[in-house]
Order: sequence, then structure tokens, then C-alpha cells
Amino acid sequence: MLCVQLGLAASVGLFDRVGPQGAAWLRLAWAGVILLVAVRPRPSRFTRSGLLASVALGVVTSGVTLFFMAAVARLPLGTASALEFLGPLGVATARGHGGKKLWPALAAVGVLLLTEPWRGTADLAGCGYALAAAVCWAAYILLTQRVGDEVSGLRGLAISMPVAGLVATAVAAPTVAPRLTWGLVVTGLGLAILLPVVPFSLELLALRRLTTSAFGTLMSLEPAIALVIGVVALHQVPDVAPVVGLAFVVAAGIGAERTGARTSAADRPADRPSGHEPAGPAADREPVDC
Repeated sequence: MLCVQLGLAASVGLFDRVGPQGAAWLRLAWAGVILLVAVRPRPSRFTRSGLLASVALGVVTSGVTLFFMAAVARLPLGTASALEFLGPLGVATARGHGGKKLWPALAAVGVLLLTEPWRGTADLAGCGYALAAAVCWAAYILLTQRVGDEVSGLRGLAISMPVAGLVATAVAAPTVAPRLTWGLVVTGLGLAILLPVVPFSLELLALRRLTTSAFGTLMSLEPAIALVIGVVALHQVPDVAPVVGLAFVVAAGIGAERTGARTSAADRPADRPSGHEPAGPAADREPVDC
């Protein structure tokens, strides 16, 4: 989470030179190259469902990155992160069995306090981008769990990130490429390591070992981390109402995720054909709750 928010804060400095889409493109393109070279995945070692899930994960990864960077260009980092967190909150609420009506209501109050629509200052486009990123993040979590269960090591990520880079290239390259310099290209390489290579790899490994409840409870801290990074790195000092709203969203996330545990690894069907390498010891363990 710290890598994600530091990477986003550092990317803001590129907005004036290549725009939010350009910053997202540089990070995703480099991340795809890094993982492709480092892992060197062989499509023949994937099941059909594992390969399709990895490709789909790449598409939603590009979506969450492009939409969220567009949101950060218009909203404070803490506000954008809290709105984006409604995606995993929705997943947890849909999977949960208790308090299913309480947590969305609590999150809705938090969103109202964050955006303060009664003041007439909310950037509707920025909110729309953040909510689109939330939908993509919900899909990202579901697909990351599936890829982590079906594909060993980081091979799934080595397929999804190049796909994300290609999608981002198709969206951003035509308008951004003429503005690129060698300095920007090298900067993009450094940012790609900070985000998404390191955090996405850690998330994939974490989702193999934790229940949705444990993972989501920890991830509920991300909007708060975003608020702190926004204050320290970007000098985005919020008013009282957004701070209270962010606390509501974090509380709703913790509550919803605590009721949305995943199925044990032993209960999920194994459809990897014989001759393919196993997912490793971590995939055979029972999920560990924090």
C-alpha cells in the first residue's frame, strides 16, 4: 500500500509533461517489459482458463490505472483513493453474510462527506473516473485471486502486465509519444518498479495466503495512507468533513471484509492438467486469517 501511494504521488509530477494517461502508460508499459523479461512465461504451461484469466486481469489492470490517474489529476489523493475503495467494498459486501446493508450505507455517508456535493465544488468528472476505477479494482481482486490459484509463481502477472501495457499503449501512445524524452522514459522505468511491479507482485502472493477478510481488512487502511501521503508529499490538506468521510469508508471496508471470507483452497477444484507445474506449497495451504 505504501508503494502504491508513493508511486501515485511521484506520478503526479509527470502530469504537466505527459498528462495522467501518459504517466499511467509509462508505468504499465515498463512494468510489462520488466515482468516479461524477468519471468519469461510460456503460454504452453498455462491452462486455457488460467491464460484467459491472466489476459482479463491485464485489461482491468490497465483500466484501474488509467481511470485512477485521471481521477488523481482532478481530486485529492485521499478522496480519489476512498472513492476507488468502494470497488473492493462492494465485492466484500456481495460476498458477506452479515451487515450487508450496514456497510454500504456507512460507505455512502463517507462518500458524501468526502465529495461534499452541497458545496458545489465536487469535480464530477474526477468522481466518475474514481468510480470507474473502483469497478475495475473490484474485478482486479476477483481475477487476481483466480490467477493466483490457477497459475504458479508470478507467471500470471507476467502475462497480465504486458497485456495492460498494450492496452495503455493503444489508449495513450498516439497523443503522448511525441512528447516523450529519454529522461521521461527513464523516470517511467523507476516509477514502474515502485508501482505496479512491487505492489502487484506482493498482492498476488498475499491473496494466495490470506482470506478475503484478512486481505480486505488490511487494504482498508489504504485510503488513510493515501490521505497521509497526500498531505506530506503533495501538500493536500483536507477539511474536517473529508477526514470524517474517509474514516467512514475505512470503517465500512473493515466491517464488510470481515464478513467476506474466501473458500478454502482445499474446496476449490484443481483444473490444472497433469504435466504442468503445481502452484507450490503456498497454494496448498489453508487460508490464514490475520
